[in-house]
Amino acid sequence: MATKKIFQEFSPVSSAQWKQQIQYELKGADYNETLVWESQEGIKVKPFYHIDEFEKKYTITNPKGFEIVQNIFVHDATKSNQKALNALQRGAECIRFTLENQNIDCASLLNNLPTSATYIFVLPFLSVSYCENLAQQINQQKLCARFCIDPIGQLCKDGNWFENLEPDMQKLKEISTKSAIPFLQISTAIYQNSGANIIQQLAYSLAHINEYFTRGISATQPITIDVAVGTHYFFEIAKIRALRLLYTTLAKEYNQNLDCKIIATPSKRNKTLYDYNVNMLRTTTECMSAILGGADAVSNLAYDAIYHKDNEFGDRISRNQLLILKHESYFDKVSNPADGSYYIETLTQQLAEKALELFKDIEANGGFITQLIEGTIQRKINESAQKEQDLFDSGKEVLLGTNKYPNKNDRMKDNLELYPFVKQNPRKTLITPIIEKRLAEKLEQERLAEESVEQ
Repeated sequence: MATKKIFQEFSPVSSAQWKQQIQYELKGADYNETLVWESQEGIKVKPFYHIDEFEKKYTITNPKGFEIVQNIFVHDATKSNQKALNALQRGAECIRFTLENQNIDCASLLNNLPTSATYIFVLPFLSVSYCENLAQQINQQKLCARFCIDPIGQLCKDGNWFENLEPDMQKLKEISTKSAIPFLQISTAIYQNSGANIIQQLAYSLAHINEYFTRGISATQPITIDVAVGTHYFFEIAKIRALRLLYTTLAKEYNQNLDCKIIATPSKRNKTLYDYNVNMLRTTTECMSAILGGADAVSNLAYDAIYHKDNEFGDRISRNQLLILKHESYFDKVSNPADGSYYIETLTQQLAEKALELFKDIEANGGFITQLIEGTIQRKINESAQKEQDLFDSGKEVLLGTNKYPNKNDRMKDNLELYPFVKQNPRKTLITPIIEKRLAEKLEQERLAEESVEQ
């Protein structure tokens, strides 16, 4: 018996027929002016996408499934070890330890950790001996682990190298030869959190990676790319897909066939102090973008992370958001879920092409580090950030509960455990650091000042 195909009784509708019908419904209004809008990245978004106008030029292989990451800042090894064990029992699959300094005892930190999980060690210092000791402890316990060391990321964030360019790169090479543990992380979240648009984020990430490749630091294991995911849902899905595509293209030029590991975290840029529960809605959609875009692991941002110290309740809620997406919404069951969406595939292609063009311009003008020292990268990010800030200030970029429908009775002055604004800390640096800044900071400072006057 022949199987009847679904919808076969309907004749196909061409792209031209769709446009003709839309133009008729517009009753004389201009199609492009009424329905086509342009993103901050200069990409024109159409009201519909059709196979007639689509030609796929790339192939992306995404991981099937994603790991749920729990972040732990380590200042006490024993307490952090217990926190990690507790998080793993409650659904975390990967622990990302950020070590405070080189005095953290490796044995105490790794004590009795299960081999079923993945462990990431973010090292805000560069020490060959410490990495050797940590690698030895990891190998003894047969743990699956990765180091996250990024001297260029240190330069971007702090304005200074750990020591200097050549010594930092030499130590990185020593670490790579003395341990089989993946060691290189590319910290690109700072570009998004400081206001760079998506094309800049992709191009700067690629140029960031290329600086290591050109200096002979090749990864014998997959490198880790840490990204921040913003609020533009479909664009962020396409961004992560484009990042993997661009990395693969670049790696092939250096005869490296290893894939990258992408860890995604919701952006801080659109998070708010007032009406903070809305942050949970923002992080949920951002985590969804990360998963659908093909991130290998997702680390959620607690709803109160910008003003509260780490706390059990915030960690549990953020982890449960990911557990719901994975085990109740089944977001881990399909590989490459965005394949076949002409809109997302077109966005991916356009973002990758525009980012590659900007990357080539950076390389033609001295490379990423040179442009950081000259201040070109910082200036371009500031220009993009100011455009977005102007949209927010004028109400065109909306953060509900902050610049639209704010709760005037909301009081936050007495709830601040952390300082939620950019800190002014003038000091001597090699370059002007790239500063992360949230859109709502100025508005929130004004409201906090009003609270002080009321008291």
